[in-house]
Amino acid sequence: MSAAPLTNDQASRAPRKVGKAVQDAIDRGAPNIDLALLPNLTDLSAETLTANVIAINSLCENPRLKFVMEKLVTHIHDFAREVGLTTEEWMAAIQFLTATGQICSDIRQEFILLSDMLGLSALVDTLNHPKPEGATEATVLGPFFTEDAHDIPAGGTIASEGKGEYMFVEGRVTDMQGNGVAGCKIETWETDEDGLYDTQYEGRSQPDCRGRLTTDKDGYYSYRAVKPVAYPIPNDGPVGQFLRKLNRHVFRPAHLHMQFDAAGFEPLTTALYIRGDEYLTSDAVFGVKSSLVVDLKEIWDEDKAKALGFKSAPYYLLERDWKLITIEEAEVEKKKSLAAYYATIQGNN
Repeated sequence: MSAAPLTNDQASRAPRKVGKAVQDAIDRGAPNIDLALLPNLTDLSAETLTANVIAINSLCENPRLKFVMEKLVTHIHDFAREVGLTTEEWMAAIQFLTATGQICSDIRQEFILLSDMLGLSALVDTLNHPKPEGATEATVLGPFFTEDAHDIPAGGTIASEGKGEYMFVEGRVTDMQGNGVAGCKIETWETDEDGLYDTQYEGRSQPDCRGRLTTDKDGYYSYRAVKPVAYPIPNDGPVGQFLRKLNRHVFRPAHLHMQFDAAGFEPLTTALYIRGDEYLTSDAVFGVKSSLVVDLKEIWDEDKAKALGFKSAPYYLLERDWKLITIEEAEVEKKKSLAAYYATIQGNN
């Protein structure tokens, strides 16, 4: 006796029979979505596609990710419509992003470089790290930070001999009230006198022109380095090719990267820029801030040079103090910045 055919209601509740590939994907963690919850995605037009992409993403359980994706889809679809994006342009963008990923490695980050040249890195940094008056400003990380810097003692050197003109860096890390911050970890990195980071040399076996140190009980630090020089951002890859198409220069002004991390304080990524550099006002990655521009003093005292560990004079002296804000102070500034942003939006409506 043959079984009675399933009613429509029974059929909708019956387990779905799926092929091996589908089942394997589900077994590996692909969401097994109730298809009845999804919008009908047939016969979509340029006018209806965006709303349906947002709708199918609406099952996301992470509210922040759901919000970010809704805005991303909205803006990227509006961009395509506004510029009349062609299939050829879309494919060129896909190939560009593919090449950007392919050139990345453990010591080269082409995507950060892309973010930098679009001004996105600077924007995200500014949005996320508002500072009260008097606090040290942040700036872009750049694509050349690595995790393998050597620990150096106070007065030690981050650069091997012959990497450039001598420079001595010293100062103090404090809170906003001027109290020294003890035990603050400092990462610092720079190019050599040829304008190249250690990661740009083939056969790199160990870090150079970079180091890690810690402030003393009163917040003081010091180390030996080399005088920074201007240099081009990596321009042998897809980002460099893109900049050539835009007829933009690829140069950064001379600078010294520094990063601060202390318990109870907001981490700070920043840099110091040397006054007088010809690229100071046209940095390829939009990182320069006036408060971070410094003067170097040229010191010709032979005894002082040797006492600091240099072979001979002259050397350049860079003196700089830093003011960190606490995590609580950072939260206050973020709320103030957000309130000011919403007030601006309401004022424009």
